[in-house]
Amino acid sequence: MTKRQKRGVPEGLWERCPGCQTSIYRKEAERRLNVCPHCEYHFYVPAADRIRQLLDEGTFEECDAHLRPTDPLGFKDRKAYIDKLHDEQERTGLLDAAMTGTGMIRARRVAFGMTDSAFFMGSMGSVVGERLTRLIERATQQKLPLIIVSGSGGGARMHEGILSLMQMAKVSAALARFDSAGGLFISVLTNPTMGGVAASFASLGDVVFAEPKALIGFAGPRTIKATIKIELPKGFQTSEFLLEHGFIDRIVHREKLKSEIARTIDYCGK
Repeated sequence: MTKRQKRGVPEGLWERCPGCQTSIYRKEAERRLNVCPHCEYHFYVPAADRIRQLLDEGTFEECDAHLRPTDPLGFKDRKAYIDKLHDEQERTGLLDAAMTGTGMIRARRVAFGMTDSAFFMGSMGSVVGERLTRLIERATQQKLPLIIVSGSGGGARMHEGILSLMQMAKVSAALARFDSAGGLFISVLTNPTMGGVAASFASLGDVVFAEPKALIGFAGPRTIKATIKIELPKGFQTSEFLLEHGFIDRIVHREKLKSEIARTIDYCGK
């Protein structure tokens, strides 16, 4: 009689939650929009999933998808920047760290953009800044509510030097014109939202929402602690800490975010 081999557990069925360290069934987390069923930790979700979660099915129309990053400085450290770009594009399926377009949220037409931390940590290069600026200008022209979901842990992209840094001012100036035209900007901060993104457009919303326990700030807490040599407050730079200190308006669980955005658009008469 042949001995039957034991069958192992297939890979990918379980994942460990970074929040509570519990092993959770992956499909259960996905059913809950990638939120841990034990501690409510909000996992990273890629751009395509975020669009499916927030926009009505089949309504998203991407804009400016043809814009591609280049290597204007010929930047090279251990590897040429242009080669890193190709690697990131192949790995993520994205051309750069931002996706923009128009769509519907509970039958309300909006201009929608987001940054994705999977691509160079969602850092803001020339293409990210240009796509967001064009999105804001489109929202201004078409009188649409503007929604930008920020998931950027990389700030300005150092490989593009001052061309990257100037995107902060460019996007912020477009938002100022949008505001003067009476537009509504809802900014949604997710984990992480750091650096030049947090210091520019992500903080400029008429209404600023954040997901629970998101890391939000300019320099990271370890960098700040090492610089000023003092112990930081508990929960420093989390969305809960920032809500307490008036930096954001509300913390919204992912499953309620779509309805909350739609309610805010109606409340503001947009």
